[in-house]
Amino acid sequence: MTAIQPFAAIRYATPPADPDISTRLSPPYDILDARDKEALLRADGRNFVKIDLPHIPPKAAGPPAAYQAAASQLDAWLADGTLVRDTAPAFYVYHQAFRHCGVDYVRKMFFARLRIEAFGSGKVYPHERTFGGPKEDRLCLTRATRANLSPIFGLYPDAENAVARRLERALPGRPLAVGTLDGVENRLWAVTDGATLNEVARLMADKAVYIADGHHRYGTAALYRDWLVEQHGPLPENHPANFVLCVFCALEDPGLLILPTHRVLPGVRVPAGLLRADDRLEVAPLEAPSAEAVPAALAPFGRQALGVYAAGATGFLMVRPRAADLLAAFEPDRAPPWRALGLAFLHAYLLERVVAPALCGGRAPEVVYHKSAAAAVDEANATGGTAFLMQATTMQELRAVCEAGEIMPQKSTYFYPKLASGLVINPLTWPE
Repeated sequence: MTAIQPFAAIRYATPPADPDISTRLSPPYDILDARDKEALLRADGRNFVKIDLPHIPPKAAGPPAAYQAAASQLDAWLADGTLVRDTAPAFYVYHQAFRHCGVDYVRKMFFARLRIEAFGSGKVYPHERTFGGPKEDRLCLTRATRANLSPIFGLYPDAENAVARRLERALPGRPLAVGTLDGVENRLWAVTDGATLNEVARLMADKAVYIADGHHRYGTAALYRDWLVEQHGPLPENHPANFVLCVFCALEDPGLLILPTHRVLPGVRVPAGLLRADDRLEVAPLEAPSAEAVPAALAPFGRQALGVYAAGATGFLMVRPRAADLLAAFEPDRAPPWRALGLAFLHAYLLERVVAPALCGGRAPEVVYHKSAAAAVDEANATGGTAFLMQATTMQELRAVCEAGEIMPQKSTYFYPKLASGLVINPLTWPE
């Protein structure tokens, strides 16, 4: 059973006549550097980044003083009215309106608390591995502030759109807060109606939740809960630390976009002849007018097809396995949904068993990631390397791999746009 819970958030104070908090919103902490932070704070000294990113680089633990400064700033903003703590528990409905490739979208989501459970023990599924450094940094910040400052992003199946439709019926007339960040319009409402809260919690109870983003934050929340238990003994069933802040979005929501992440091998030029010499591979010229057009041009060749561009080439190649389950012979312990991924074919066969032995002395090649196909091709040309241009992972692939108990290859999913940080904070203490 998936247990979710409404909560009374800490958030920026927004008078009804002026709910715009554009200058106070921030991109996710883990994609920012020192210059990004400085730019945000120059525009508004009370930008959320001041407490969400107390130490740079963001994926390594900093000195205790940095986290204590973040906690002190949070307390100061609560004291001077910059931030307020709501008095009534709510589900916070969150919409993002944006334009991509000439099409307008609205992604419909909501904030709630999600009960923490061990992966594999219930209905919460990861799709990526986590690493120690980022969790240590977030744990230090959580201990200092006693709050989830930013959410995880969870996807749930709802082909009937029952959850979003129920929340839509209860929306107040005006948003509680609005803000534009990087061209994306963010809107927030608080739904406090008891009947709606109970019905949404009931509708969510039998749904699986697939973590799209925020695996480190989920792991950190579990570590913080366990730390509290060590310090104070068992927690009450509904203690806030038994939950983690989550933004929920239906897998079928029309505004939920997954974009591809492309790969470059700097300095390693993969000749077409090497690929054509492997009788397990099908290799053919790919008709695409530009790098950005490659993912769409690959679609007729199936989900495992990928585009290859070697430095100096005049066009692109399509490469795919001749046998759909090529990886069964090389990765027999992996589940069929994992073996069917185009990214699994790239990493577990093409790079590991073709490129590495022939061109890298048997060592794994360096891989650089790009969200832009054009940028990937530019880097391949600049370094004398090779770009591998990918199709986007589908929702069906993500779900199948998660339910098979597998972890997807690194950077398999790029959910666009990123969630804005600074809309709500989830306190991990009882209201005073």
